[in-house]
Amino acid sequence: MFDIAITTDALLSLFTLTALEIVLGIDNIVIIAIISNALPAHQRDRARVIGLALALITRLLLLFSLAWLASLTKPMFHILAQPFSGRDLIMLAGGLFLLVKATKEIHESLEEASEAEDSPRRVGSFRSAIIQIVLLDIVFSFDSVITAVGMANELWVMSAAVIIAVIIMLIASGPIVRFIHAHPSIKMLALAFVMLIGVALVAEGMRFHIPKGYLYAAMAFSVAVEALNITLAQRRARARGQRQDHGG
Repeated sequence: MFDIAITTDALLSLFTLTALEIVLGIDNIVIIAIISNALPAHQRDRARVIGLALALITRLLLLFSLAWLASLTKPMFHILAQPFSGRDLIMLAGGLFLLVKATKEIHESLEEASEAEDSPRRVGSFRSAIIQIVLLDIVFSFDSVITAVGMANELWVMSAAVIIAVIIMLIASGPIVRFIHAHPSIKMLALAFVMLIGVALVAEGMRFHIPKGYLYAAMAFSVAVEALNITLAQRRARARGQRQDHGG
């Protein structure tokens, strides 16, 4: 049972940790959007909901397994004086998978763009998508849980922050995923983000820490530039339409 003591410090920790958990979940939403993109349209929302539900379960299980989680940070072996722990290996594997996944998706997107519009679209399997989401949820859960443990002392604060953050992500992820699917340029930008996250995870696995703030700042800047490009393209399209109407 939880020993719940609601104090001002606990509430402040809950608010701060929830905000951080939401920020840390942004990359998870992008990954789910990319993986679900290969599914038929009627399966995408189900994959998104299942993926985030599994992310919640994974994070809570890790929170309740703090002793095991701590054991994963201890070096298991050394290669050229470089120590590797269980967490390092998980980060390396996750990062390499994301690099391969993003490269494959970019290649397929470019191939589809060069094919005829009426050619059949490649459709992935629902089970394969869920397995990929589950495995990547485990990778991303480590950052989330380690942040929670470092910022709060009470288990109920950590658990509540994780639950609230995932619920907010579940609500916000729908529009984000649909927006990425609807705009090919945004999808390509999302794939670039996936590659960036993959590089960061590989670096983390090699014990070279890249502050998340740098990654998110680069992502935010790229999104702002792409938003301006989309707005400009829409205005040009409207202007052309108006000229054609007047000309007609």
